[in-house]
Amino acid sequence: MRNQWLRLLLLRCNTPYPPYIYRHSQLKSFRPLNSSPLQHPPFANLSPFNVCRYFSSSPELAVEPPKPPADETFVLAEIFAKPGKSAVEIKQELDSNNVIFTHDLILSVLRSDHTTPDVARRLFDWVLESNSEKLSSKSYNLMLGILGSNGFVQESWDMIGQMKKKGYGVSKGTLVRISDKFKADGLNDDVEKLKDLYASGSASIKINDSRNESTAHKSCSWVSQIIRREVWDDNVEKRLQESDVEFSSEMVTMVLENRELELNKVFIFFRWAEESGLFKHDQSTYNAMTRVLCREEYIEKFWKVVNEMRGAGYEMERETYFMVSERFVTWKMMKDAVNLYEFAMTGGNKPSVQDCIFLLKKIVVSKELDMDLFFKVVRVFNKSGNVFTDANLNSMLKSLTSVGRFGEWNEILEAMEKGGYLPSVSSQCQIAFKLGSGGKSREAREFMDKMVGAKGDMDNSIWVSLLKGYCLSRDLDEATHTLSKMVEQKGASSSAEHALQLLVGTYCRKNKPLSAYKLVLEMVNGKGLTPRHTTYKELTSKLLHRKHFKEALDVMCLMKNHGYPPVLDSFIVYLSRIGNVEEAVRFSQALSSKRSPSESVYLRLFEAYLKAGRHNEAQDFLAKCPSHIRNHSDVLNLFCIMKSRNKARNVAGVVL
Repeated sequence: MRNQWLRLLLLRCNTPYPPYIYRHSQLKSFRPLNSSPLQHPPFANLSPFNVCRYFSSSPELAVEPPKPPADETFVLAEIFAKPGKSAVEIKQELDSNNVIFTHDLILSVLRSDHTTPDVARRLFDWVLESNSEKLSSKSYNLMLGILGSNGFVQESWDMIGQMKKKGYGVSKGTLVRISDKFKADGLNDDVEKLKDLYASGSASIKINDSRNESTAHKSCSWVSQIIRREVWDDNVEKRLQESDVEFSSEMVTMVLENRELELNKVFIFFRWAEESGLFKHDQSTYNAMTRVLCREEYIEKFWKVVNEMRGAGYEMERETYFMVSERFVTWKMMKDAVNLYEFAMTGGNKPSVQDCIFLLKKIVVSKELDMDLFFKVVRVFNKSGNVFTDANLNSMLKSLTSVGRFGEWNEILEAMEKGGYLPSVSSQCQIAFKLGSGGKSREAREFMDKMVGAKGDMDNSIWVSLLKGYCLSRDLDEATHTLSKMVEQKGASSSAEHALQLLVGTYCRKNKPLSAYKLVLEMVNGKGLTPRHTTYKELTSKLLHRKHFKEALDVMCLMKNHGYPPVLDSFIVYLSRIGNVEEAVRFSQALSSKRSPSESVYLRLFEAYLKAGRHNEAQDFLAKCPSHIRNHSDVLNLFCIMKSRNKARNVAGVVL
């Protein structure tokens, strides 16, 4: 047979890849026609409209992709449910929910029964403004169907006008759907306009009048029926070659993307059409075949066609790249997704920065983090003159966190740095905090060492952020080590004072005031640090609460050396309730400056004693006070009142 070799393509295809394309690690052998899992049972009395694609342009994938998770569809619908949001607010909500826009996700929302026309319109308009390349012919048809079936007549015609400008046709299902609504509403003029739309060639099918099908659709229907019903042989080739069918680009594209046809037969037809001399493939048919073959079992054929297309001088269309890339990612074919990105970046229709970030995020959340693939994407991205930003970094952070893989951040950062990126101070603070709060002490130390080595110096705020993270995770040993390193490298700065306050507060909240006390002594005596007054105050209160009077008194002496007033309230509460006389004397002596504490301090302490009902302790303490306090009129008056009240109570007790 003249084209016997075409049939052999069902069994093997061993064309080597170009140097920059890696082979897939797990290529599967191709099944013969009679055992292909994609083969459909024959359909009796098949209408021509069941075998052809009904879009006049902008072809779509012949293989239905998996639907996005229901929760992701719901989240996206919720984001666009409230009107009046700015583009910035929408972007922030998308980022906070870790939602990545894909063609499939958009279709899923537009198809959902729970999506209202208003939500659909806001979503469509936002994507049109920010990521218009994500909208395909199918997206436009779904939106048109929503508008038309809900009675938005003028909006429907406006949408049809937009579709005309883009070269998109109206699908049969959409046209019938909106026509039925217009008929039900008595909009006969609009129904006639829809019929005229078909007659002018701007729609895919005329309602209730299949006799007026375009030549391309008729040809597609006839060719598809032959291919589907017959085993490919010389007879099939002869019938196709001797027919009066015009093998136009539009017709061939329709056949290639016909979902009713077995993919092996589609590929044979693709090869035969050009080998027979009836047609020379162009950019449209190459892209159509590429979209059809983007499956693991056809991956070798896919790469062969992709490279043939480039060799013939044609480009991979942007819509083709988006759709194929999303499917590779969905089907866990990450190596092919990365190779596709590299291929597209060397062509005329280069993927955007968002496409690169989308791919990197998918790599980091994969079951196995493949750093070779990650770095390859970074290298290709950088080679094209692109530079990563902090916003890109934040996307990486969220993805790593979402899968509990933040400990591998240093590897990610190293790869991005090789691509020329150095995170800003704010981003470094965010990384340091996440590593500390996530219990990744080893990775945190590596990160800090790396940043110090890269810049020679490090902003104080990064140290503080790391310490905050450790405090949040209650890793006080690492937090203490971080503070020591910070003071060692940056000196006794105000930031170090702030860090000490954070750490002391954490120790106190964990009921470890003695550890906080030792830390303060080390920082003051060994590092020359001056703690803040609030730090001293919190530490004193917690020490006394835990009955560590001696240490609290030492802290008061440190405060006095630094010019801070003592924390009188905490001491007075402690002494009046549980303190002994000796402690009260030591407290008063520690307060002494030139002579002794002011009379007001003694008065406050005596009042607290008496209020707590500890009259004996008050008398004992008074006996050990200096003479000028014992003879002070206010003190004498206070004790006189106390004695009068006690005498009155005793008399009342006798009477009773």
